[in-house]
Amino acid sequence: MAESRAADRKAARRTGRLKQAERRAGILFSLPAVILYLALLALPIIQTFYYSFTSWDGITATSVGLGNYQRLFTDSTFWRVVFNNAALLASIPFAILIPLLVAFLLNEHVPGWRFFRSVYFLPTAISWVVIGMVAVRFFAERGILNTLLAGIGFGAVRTDLLSQEYGALLAVILTFIWSVFGTNTIIFITGMATLDRDVYEAARVDGAGTWAMFRYVTIPLLMRFIQFAFVLTLITGFTALFSLIFIMTSGGPGYATTTLEFFVYQTAFSNGVFGYAAAIGMVLFVIVFAISVVQIRVLQGHGE
Repeated sequence: MAESRAADRKAARRTGRLKQAERRAGILFSLPAVILYLALLALPIIQTFYYSFTSWDGITATSVGLGNYQRLFTDSTFWRVVFNNAALLASIPFAILIPLLVAFLLNEHVPGWRFFRSVYFLPTAISWVVIGMVAVRFFAERGILNTLLAGIGFGAVRTDLLSQEYGALLAVILTFIWSVFGTNTIIFITGMATLDRDVYEAARVDGAGTWAMFRYVTIPLLMRFIQFAFVLTLITGFTALFSLIFIMTSGGPGYATTTLEFFVYQTAFSNGVFGYAAAIGMVLFVIVFAISVVQIRVLQGHGE
């Protein structure tokens, strides 16, 4: 018995040493990724937070306390820019629901589904600059939209959305929805491919129609992918539209299409007010983080 207990203790020590060695190896191999994360993400965020409390011209920084934030929240231009971002946020459900419906139809193998899957993925393979140039050509006064309207007998309904305050914002929103359509469609098609087909067969046996299966079977089972698509679309809408807006409208007319991301660029590099731009950047960071956390919890609640 004594020899058996001694052997057990020896085996336990070997197991403990092995676990410690595995833990050290895991830390060692993950260290480069951690250093890269700190260098490229964490450190710039900390620096931006610091400079948001300063009057910084790019060379010297003087502390102003909460002055930048006080100025920011009393700036009417800032609130117009927040409104623009809120409009983009309101469009995200459409950027999720439309691809979800299309992915469901494609997953049902409607006639021509292979061709349409390739066509819908096309925007994903195009850069933001090209998308912006296409959008300008489409929404211009002598663009494709007015040509199409004239072709179907609505020639009197001519519009130049990009020259109108809210028309330009609408054009940017429509272009944004189209640009993320392919990515979200592929995400949902991939998710549907992982679902158990027996569940659908059981629903059909119980008499469920196409709409009922979509609502009560597909959406609940696909909640993880919907959550991922939402967060990805949110981040894109708030932090990845600089090139699109720069090409389409340059933030105009006035500040009609200026987003917080573009406002940071204008404030820092057009006006040279880097401390104030850092404060705007921190507000943008907090907004995106807060909305992402809330939405993830809401979707997780629905998925349980």
